[in-house]
Amino acid sequence: MKPIIRGKAYVLGDHIDTDQIIPARHLVYSLGDPEERMRYGQYALSGVPEAQAGLPDGHHPFVKEGHTSPYTVIVAGKNFGCGSSREHAPAALQIAGVEAVVAESYARIFYRNTIDGGFLVPLESTEPLCRTVRTGDPVEIDTTAGMLRVGDKTFRLKPLGAVEAILRAGDVFAYARQSGLLR
Repeated sequence: MKPIIRGKAYVLGDHIDTDQIIPARHLVYSLGDPEERMRYGQYALSGVPEAQAGLPDGHHPFVKEGHTSPYTVIVAGKNFGCGSSREHAPAALQIAGVEAVVAESYARIFYRNTIDGGFLVPLESTEPLCRTVRTGDPVEIDTTAGMLRVGDKTFRLKPLGAVEAILRAGDVFAYARQSGLLR
């Protein structure tokens, strides 16, 4: 996990589910095959309804062409990652180039899959930032201080707590090896 994450924001609303993050029809690709793995980035967030995509200022495709997105930070509302327990969802976002998601709250299974796999940094906001931040806004996240900066405004984020050590190690297995829990 980087101490500072910079990039453009992509804004979504509440209840973005795993089938919107990576629709089931795209789960035919192998994450183990480098060429097929890139397809997950290509189809990341392709299931988000047009009315939700890039809220609040209209539709903005997350991935315009190719396999990566120009957006490195997702700012969302409540219950991000709800739906099925699909490990492919945080992987698809990472493959597309996302480094962090800032949401009001997460579905528990998405949150754990994100941390366990070390796919991206799931940060929680203390207010509905999806109503303040706009798609395309340059943002900076200080993961150590728990702050998100947009222009001249700074917002406090909830502390990562015990999962910070796992994210800094890279994933749950790297953390377990570093902690002497695995050989």
